[in-house]
Order: sequence, then structure tokens, then C-alpha cells
Amino acid sequence: MKYTMAVLLLVLGIQTKAQVPAQYDMRMYDILENVSSKRIQKDIERLVSFGTRHTLSDTISEIRGIGAARRWIKSEFENISNDCNNCLEVKYHKGHVKEGESRRIPQDTWIVNVLAIKRGTQFPNRYIIMSGDIDSRVSDPLDGTSDSPGANDNASGMAGVIEAARVLSKYDFPCSILFVGLSGEEQGLFGGKFLAADAKKENWDIIGVINNDMIGNIHGIDGVVDNTSFRVFSEPMPPKPDERELIWNRFYGGETDGPSRQLARYVEKMTSTYCTNIKATMIYRLDRFGRGGHHRPFNDEGFPGIRIMETHENYDMQHQDIRVEDGISYGDVIEGVDFDYAAKLTGVNAICLAGLAWAPLQPEFVMIGGAVKPSTRLKWDAVDDPNILGYKVYWRNTTSPQWEYSKWVGLETDVTLKNVIIDNYLFGVSSVNKNGNESVVVYPKTLIPRR
Repeated sequence: MKYTMAVLLLVLGIQTKAQVPAQYDMRMYDILENVSSKRIQKDIERLVSFGTRHTLSDTISEIRGIGAARRWIKSEFENISNDCNNCLEVKYHKGHVKEGESRRIPQDTWIVNVLAIKRGTQFPNRYIIMSGDIDSRVSDPLDGTSDSPGANDNASGMAGVIEAARVLSKYDFPCSILFVGLSGEEQGLFGGKFLAADAKKENWDIIGVINNDMIGNIHGIDGVVDNTSFRVFSEPMPPKPDERELIWNRFYGGETDGPSRQLARYVEKMTSTYCTNIKATMIYRLDRFGRGGHHRPFNDEGFPGIRIMETHENYDMQHQDIRVEDGISYGDVIEGVDFDYAAKLTGVNAICLAGLAWAPLQPEFVMIGGAVKPSTRLKWDAVDDPNILGYKVYWRNTTSPQWEYSKWVGLETDVTLKNVIIDNYLFGVSSVNKNGNESVVVYPKTLIPRR
């Protein structure tokens, strides 16, 4: 009789204590398998063939310059859309830089991004974004005529975006996925600035931005050859915390638990769960020392955003005129790209995009309490999402970079972790669906009122 009742409850959609999420979503392995290094190679070769993609280069020619490159990218997105019954919304996105506005853009210039949106079936205004850069440069940032192949920086990232769009176009998601080629990166992150500002103005609900900038080089300037790791850069907290957040961080912790840092942890977790022979290395910094990338404009607007890139850079192949000097070859040429490695990092992006787009909405208004008590209590508002199976509570030592412990709590929204003392750990909560896809972990920002 008990067995019959359990079956009846499952048929009616009523959760029982026995219901737990799957440990793995087997679709992730299919996604990884379908990423093609040969297609990525072909796309990088095509982008390199435009000679230069400098922001100030030719926009009229059909064979050379950034204009030809962005038209080709748009056509590739359109071809992908045609193959999936017009499942992508493909369009340009523009912003205008006036003469004198930037020392790296000396004349009036249109900054043109290329967008392909896989629209969500339930939450069309909720986005997870994968970006790469269209433009390239040589030694002189104002040189828009010299050959600037930009094979690794950043044809590799742009090719990864196109390939991820090909693979994920075969699936449907509750949330929208935006694949975007951003322009004007080398001139001052202008493409990202314009898109982030418009996203904020249009009230986009952005889960996170995964920016890919140089994902193809395995030969480091330090002499290390490494195709088994990559870096994930993330800022600790949004750049403009209000006074309440500053007080909270000082007295209750969480100064390394902002949305971007949680997104980085998510990438590391997905990589360690589903990928073989590749490791995500968390870098607790917005970007490389004194340098920048196209996730930063989104961070500046308050959106979560991270940068994915190779572990060991080769500065002789970045921002350099093509030449041989003192026996050293300079220039960002295609011989410096490892296509299998670029495919690995593209696969990481693809499963993270899919996992976040399939995951339920994240918990809101997460509260915490437990001062001078033997246990920690967490409480949050129930998520209004039909895809949710339940919640998972996380905690870790205060010095640990990644979540260490977790507990599945089903649909409970008021949970006490017995004999887990609040003083010794940091805590968070995620939403989970039946396939095991989780939201980004949410760090508590409010105290539970004392009874």
C-alpha cells in the first residue's frame, strides 16, 4: 500500500522525501561530444582571412576589414538559425563613438556588435550570455590598415561563440541564451559598454556573462605548454556596493561571495563534474593585472560576469606587428592556436550555458541566523518556477575558494543545519531541477528576525 501511495504521489506531481535530483544530466556529455575542433579551426581561419579586424579598419570591402568580418559572423549565425527552423534571432547592435570621445578612436565611429538570441520558452527576458570579440589590433592601437590576423586574440573566442551557438541551437531552454560578437574591445571595451547599458535600460534579467578572450594558446611566455587548464577571472563583489552591503560584509562576511564570484564557482563545478583532462583555475581578480576584458562593462552595470581564457599567455603573440626580431617571431598568427584546446574551452562554455539556462530561477531573499547558537538556520522565499524540484544548501570554511559541503533539502525553505556553527562557515542556497541542473548559489544578505 505504501508503494502504491508513493507512485500515486509521483503521478500527481507531489514531491516525496525520496525524490532527489539526478547526479548528472546526460545531455551535457552529448553537448561536449558535439563541439567540433575542425569547425572551430575553419571559423578561425575565416576570421583571419579578413586581414585585419581593427575597429578603425575598412567597413565597405567584402574581403578585408571589420565590416566584412561582422557581416560574415552575422551570416554564420543566420545559417545556424536556418538549420534549426529559425530558432535564433540574429541582428546587429550598434553604438556611436564621437570624435574626441576616446584617444583610441580619433574620428566618429560606429561600434557594431552581432547578436544571436536563442529565446527562452518560459523566461524570454532572462539571459545567460556568451561573448567573444570581433576586433583585432597590432602594436599601434590606432593602426587600422596593417595585417592584424588576431588568430588567438580573439578569433578563438569568437569562433567558440559561433560553435557554441551551433551546438546549443539543437536544444530548447526556459531562459534565453545570447551569443554575441562584441566590437571595439581593443579601443576601450566599447561594444560591451553599449550592450550592457542597453541591457540595463531594457531591464534584462541577466544570470551571467561568460566572456571568452583568448582560448586557443597553450604555449606560454613562461615556457610552459599546458592544454589541461584554463583561468576563470571574477570580481569579488559588484563595484558599487551600497552602505548596507559594506556593513554586512564587514560584520557577517561575504566579501568574496558576489554574483560574479558565484558564477565563477559554477564554471569550476561544471568543469570538474563533466569534463575530462581540463581543469578550471579560479583567479580571484577582475582580470589580468592592469588589463581588461569585455565582461567588465557588464560588471560596471551591476551584472554578473566572468572571463574565461588560457592559463599561460604568450605576450609575443598579442598586440604585436608581425615580424621576426632577434630571432623571436612576433604576431598573433594562426600557428599559435591549438584548435583542440579551443574546442575544450568552448565545450566548457556550452555546458555552463545549458546548465544555467535549464536550471530553475535562483532563490531570492535568502536570510541567515544562528548567532550564539549551536546550529545555523537559513530561510528564503520559494521560487515560482515549475521546473524546480527543490533546493540545496551549501557551506564552506571561510578560507575555502569553493563550496565544500552541501545538503539536499527538497522543497523546504526554512532549514536548520544542526551542529553547524554559523561563526565557522560561509553559506549559500541554490535551486535544482530533476535533471540536477542548479542555479548559481545565492549568498544570504539578510538576517532572520529574532523570534
